[in-house]
Amino acid sequence: MVTTSGPLAGPSRRDGLTMLDLGIDLDVWPWIWLAVAVSFALVELTFLGGSFVLLPFAASAFVSSLLAFYDVPAEVQWAVFVFGGALAFAALARWARHHLLDQLPIGVGADRLVGMVGTVTVDIDPGDTARAGRVALDGEVWGALTDGPAAIPSRTAIRVVAVRGTRVVVEPIPVDRPLDGPPRAPREESP
Repeated sequence: MVTTSGPLAGPSRRDGLTMLDLGIDLDVWPWIWLAVAVSFALVELTFLGGSFVLLPFAASAFVSSLLAFYDVPAEVQWAVFVFGGALAFAALARWARHHLLDQLPIGVGADRLVGMVGTVTVDIDPGDTARAGRVALDGEVWGALTDGPAAIPSRTAIRVVAVRGTRVVVEPIPVDRPLDGPPRAPREESP
């Protein structure tokens, strides 16, 4: 056991190695690191909801605990905890940015609807004061408006061009055949 004249008394010797003395018995460090690791992991899982902010530092505290059980100097334990945790955090953030952000939809909320194609379910009138126009988009029904001069009848294919409040602004998509009838024969070209 190392004796000092007070907390933070400076370097002391144990087994011939110079060690930083923080006023804590060196046999207690493994248990401190283990407590830090478990605490960080529990805070991560219960309060942070799996955001993986403290998890890299919980892992580095666990590794520091293992090092402390094998009497590795306290400076190395702290370096593993701080730099190992920061390195693991940076690696995890880079991995998440590369792999997870590519899978998220382009827009957030209603903005994800811009550019989608759907069908008019209730006629859309340009001067729609009753706000009755509706469109079906990806299995959802949305209130719809149009900036065009003409009404858009039901069963017309549309494309969303903007979102205003809780309504989508749509424009009709020109089609060569009606949506409700059988396909037509190809048009004959005139000379």
